[in-house]
Amino acid sequence: MNEAFDIRGQSHIEVHKFRTGAIIIATLLALLIQASFPIHFAKTAVLDLPLLVTIYFGLSRRNPSTGLLLGMVIGLLQDSLNGPTVPLGLYGIAKTIIGYLASSIGARLDTEHPAARFALTAAFFAAHQGLIVLTRRILLSQPEPWFNMHLVGAALANALVAVFLFLLLDRLRKN
Repeated sequence: MNEAFDIRGQSHIEVHKFRTGAIIIATLLALLIQASFPIHFAKTAVLDLPLLVTIYFGLSRRNPSTGLLLGMVIGLLQDSLNGPTVPLGLYGIAKTIIGYLASSIGARLDTEHPAARFALTAAFFAAHQGLIVLTRRILLSQPEPWFNMHLVGAALANALVAVFLFLLLDRLRKN
């Protein structure tokens, strides 16, 4: 077929493969750190490491089904670790949607540049928090503020940590 008349227009963005158990170990480590660090270091409570792992593997694997399932599992595990303060399914719902969105965007854009990772992580963090607020307001009838400056600071902090975390997680890829 003549390439000049090829109207498919598909770009070939590389789907990354990871070493055996890398996703499971990264997820469990993120959940362990998320559950234990805020107890000892109060300032780390703004970080959402399970969300960052969901975003990273969603952007890297570039398969919406995989991103959706990974987000659901990570979110439900995070819900179960938070105890009675967080209703079961709150983070599960939000991380499922973010995992799907990250995988869908990762399939269409090249997200290897640190600036793109920073911007996408900040946007996904804000969307994640918006989904949590929406779920609390609509499903749980709990008053929750939509937007405040704490959200902006937390989104920027998570995006900054994500740039360095993603570089570390890049080492888990198969060559």
